[in-house]
Amino acid sequence: MLNKSRLLMVVALASGALFGLGISISGMINPEKVQGFLNITREWDPSLGLVMAAALAVFMPGYYRWRQAGQTQCVLGNDLPKLAKPIIDKRLVIGASLFGAGWGWVGICPGSAMALLASLQWQAGLFVLAMLAGFWLVKKMQP
Repeated sequence: MLNKSRLLMVVALASGALFGLGISISGMINPEKVQGFLNITREWDPSLGLVMAAALAVFMPGYYRWRQAGQTQCVLGNDLPKLAKPIIDKRLVIGASLFGAGWGWVGICPGSAMALLASLQWQAGLFVLAMLAGFWLVKKMQP
């Protein structure tokens, strides 16, 4: 029998593998597909939007049924996060802008980068190293 922390790792691994498989099958690890969605000034490719809509269509009914049933914990027993009032501050705007600029520039987000690592492309490794450097830099800058 797995203890709770190991079970959480197994579920996280399975969820990550499922996510990676999904974006690989749908072609969303291809930076050109992502850039085709983000660039609305040229020939627009709506496929990324369709993938996002399909993911939400699968997720939302179960989530809302779960919430309406009064559940406060996920299947592993952890508390579900409470919905907080969104705070749009300078930090969120700067972070979102940097994320969007990086995503639009190379067409890779953290999720697709992790899936691309399995392809052993050097660009994916470089992206992940740069991402980790960004995480480290932000942590160093926080008070």
